[in-house]
Amino acid sequence: MYTKDELIREANTFIEECYQELEKPFSDAKERIDEIKKEIEQTGTYEHTFEEIEHGAKMAWRNSNRCIGRLFWNTLHVFDERKQNSIEGVKEALYRHIDYASNEGRIRPTITIFQPEKEGKHPVRIWNHQLIRYAGYESEHGIIGDEASIPFTKVCEELGWEGNKTHFDVLPLVIEVDGETKWFDVPSEKIIEVPITHEEIPGFSDLNLKWYGVPMISDMKLEIGGIVYPAAPFNGWYMGTEIGARNLADENRYNLLPKVASLMGLNTTKASTLWQDKALVELNVAVLQSFKQHGVSIVDHHTAAQQFKRFEQNEDNEGRDVTGDWTWLIPPVSPATTHIFHKSYNNQILNPNYYYQDKPY
Repeated sequence: MYTKDELIREANTFIEECYQELEKPFSDAKERIDEIKKEIEQTGTYEHTFEEIEHGAKMAWRNSNRCIGRLFWNTLHVFDERKQNSIEGVKEALYRHIDYASNEGRIRPTITIFQPEKEGKHPVRIWNHQLIRYAGYESEHGIIGDEASIPFTKVCEELGWEGNKTHFDVLPLVIEVDGETKWFDVPSEKIIEVPITHEEIPGFSDLNLKWYGVPMISDMKLEIGGIVYPAAPFNGWYMGTEIGARNLADENRYNLLPKVASLMGLNTTKASTLWQDKALVELNVAVLQSFKQHGVSIVDHHTAAQQFKRFEQNEDNEGRDVTGDWTWLIPPVSPATTHIFHKSYNNQILNPNYYYQDKPY
């Protein structure tokens, strides 16, 4: 928590930058800063206008050092749900987010912002890592589903949820409002799922793979001008490698490279055959082909890198430095083929921004 003086400084810095970018007169910014200062001195906090929270959320995306997709920061659609004070209201707001963002596959970058932190307490928390994600189970025959989801799946089961024990059970939404927690299934008609097939590898469809279409991160907090929003789920669209090189390929996720290599008839007895590399590329080809076949937005890592180069040029034109975490910006497939691999980035954290926070369970 900030002291009153610290919060005034954070608010002052944000308002000056925000209003300048919105091309508002300096007198407007000064008047607003004076207003906020009085509000903080009287109440210990202040409330953003919609215009401020909308632009602040966009600035936070622009400042996200790990994101390669920042070219589109100014297209973010903001749902202001700060009025929601019930679990049912939050649930319906999340359903609206899923519907709007999914858009029948033409994915729209979206954020839904709930009540801010108050006196160190979180009025609203979403327990899920993502609004849509697959469950994971431990069984006597090995892992079923997404191994990374096992801890949260157990939490959901303790709350009374029961999955079907398949590899692709969609976890429920778990919502906490003022200390009360409930779970809700996401209606299947709201969920875009893409069957993953490969046009040139016989038998690939026998793997019965699929993945959900929209990555909606829901466990990070948004900070704007010193005000913290602990529930602010947001999404863009997938870069193919997130699914093909990580979710489906990592040993502690779905670990599918050995199966893909087997379908391809590759020699897996020694690493020097580069069977893992060959299987990884074809798994990523399958993901890109499948999403495009089903009309769901996705971007390949080469195109994403070119888009990031345009973002860098745009920021340079605006006189802003681009910060970045190189270890996250380089794609996990063929990074040296992108310009990002051959550059260095200042990993300074700027505000507004999105931050990790402690789990509520």
